[in-house]
Amino acid sequence: MSQAIFHLLPAEQTMSVIERLTLTACQLASQHYRQGNEVYIHCQDKTQAYAIDEQLWQFDANSFVPHNLKGEGPMTGAPVEIGFDRIGPNKKRAVLINLADQSPAFAVNFGQIVDFVASDNAHKAIARERYKQYRTMGIALSTRDLATEPLNLV
Repeated sequence: MSQAIFHLLPAEQTMSVIERLTLTACQLASQHYRQGNEVYIHCQDKTQAYAIDEQLWQFDANSFVPHNLKGEGPMTGAPVEIGFDRIGPNKKRAVLINLADQSPAFAVNFGQIVDFVASDNAHKAIARERYKQYRTMGIALSTRDLATEPLNLV
């Protein structure tokens, strides 16, 4: 059975909601890659996919995450693939990081799903809808408040 965890993002004074979301998604992709998991980052659109791609390139050389946009790179794909279409990844992957406003139909093909709840009311309402969509798909749900339980990125 697929399991989804919603990360509750803390209110941020120095970054916008989108910047915090992008950085946290990339940090989690890096963490999963280092654990040996192949990851698919599902974006809302092409602009967001390119922003995630750029953010991953900005990690320092010691924490580089091999990644590619869907349709680019090696035939078998890099350990982290970034896309935004309705089809999903080019091959089976263990972890889905969803950044889109909707829960993708292909989410049930992943063992683990990572999603986010931003601190502002507009993004919270959209996240509540995704939560309902996952529940309708039969996906087990949990939450993690990053304000009280920060990521261990070591």
